[in-house]
Amino acid sequence: MNRRVRFLDIRPLRRSRPFRDLWIGTAASQLGGQTATVAVLAQVWDVTGSTVGTGAIGLATGLPMVLFGLLGGTLADSVDRRALVRATTAGQLLVAAGLSAQAVAGNRNVVLLLALVAAGTACGALGAPARRTFPVRLLPADQVAAGLALTNLSFQAAMLAGPALAGLIIARWGLSAAYATQAVAMLVSVLVVIRLPAMKPEGADTNVTRRRAERGGWRIVLRRPTLWGSMATDLSATLLAMPIALFPLVNEVRFGGNPQTLGLFLSAVAVGGITAGLLSGTVTRRRRGGLVQLCAAAVWGLALAGFGLAGPLWPALGCLAVAGAADTVSVVTRSSLVQLETPDAYRGRVSSVEHVIGVAGPELGNFRGGLLASAPFALVTGGLSATLAVAAVAATNASLRAYRTPPTPDEPTAPETVDAATVTG
Repeated sequence: MNRRVRFLDIRPLRRSRPFRDLWIGTAASQLGGQTATVAVLAQVWDVTGSTVGTGAIGLATGLPMVLFGLLGGTLADSVDRRALVRATTAGQLLVAAGLSAQAVAGNRNVVLLLALVAAGTACGALGAPARRTFPVRLLPADQVAAGLALTNLSFQAAMLAGPALAGLIIARWGLSAAYATQAVAMLVSVLVVIRLPAMKPEGADTNVTRRRAERGGWRIVLRRPTLWGSMATDLSATLLAMPIALFPLVNEVRFGGNPQTLGLFLSAVAVGGITAGLLSGTVTRRRRGGLVQLCAAAVWGLALAGFGLAGPLWPALGCLAVAGAADTVSVVTRSSLVQLETPDAYRGRVSSVEHVIGVAGPELGNFRGGLLASAPFALVTGGLSATLAVAAVAATNASLRAYRTPPTPDEPTAPETVDAATVTG
């Protein structure tokens, strides 16, 4: 195998202009989102000085993700997906402008701040299932995993640059400038989505009732052990071990509350993620995707338990880097499995389930961590609990352990198909 391909497969960027445009817009929105994440975390901590307050950020984002993510999945299988993403991204742009305005006005009302956060999250969740289906529609099947790995790499790069950039912007120009950075990034994302081709669902039955449409997506997940096992693995890891709400407390207790150190915590996770992303060719070409995800999720839990025990800064950052690398591997394998195992007529609804678990799970995990209000205890017990839960999924789901991704075109085999009539019942 060519060494360059082994390390990073960039065929999707070279061969597909629509995917390249999508990647640029997604990278911009991810960078802006990470900048805003640090700004919200810093503003809530400044106003409340409480881990309950920072944990409430997880609640304000987790609930809209669940409610609007599921609705977005149904919409994604019934309307033009490009139009849906265009409208929801414009909504995120308006919310980013609102966040900047409240910071300029010196807002000290946490309820107002969290309401704006919830509104932006709702817009993003409504469009996320449709956005998740774009790579598999814009790329040939043998490049889908590579495209997802590139998207995840841009996310990790945003995690690395975003928090550090946010720390510098907040220290020099204040919170309003950090929120304004997100607004500019969302404007770029809106302009990019407009350039994409129309993407109506393929094979969808427009005469199906809304209740049956919603039920169809859930049935695919529940009837396929590989799908529910992959999602259960991710939920076990994030709900039990997500550490971000505890970062301000760890930073204040161990490192004097320096805002730049707070940014380093998130950046360390991204360093590990980028390292894994640069080696993505070794993951995207692995056939045993289910086993790879299980191992990566277990390493995530153990690394976060190590972060809870680490005292000096550099060992703590090292544990976070390992956790970030494990998270990247887990996300890439899960996303590829879900998209390739689901027919296009149901990808919106199944992607909404994946979105709720993959994004709301971490936010609710942050809320759980904030309630415990003891950083070392919450991190250690959460990490070990996550590892044990992943082990339980592995022990009870043989299909996920044995799952193999579809072969490349030069390896012919009889493809597995799904009968849509059977699914909708």
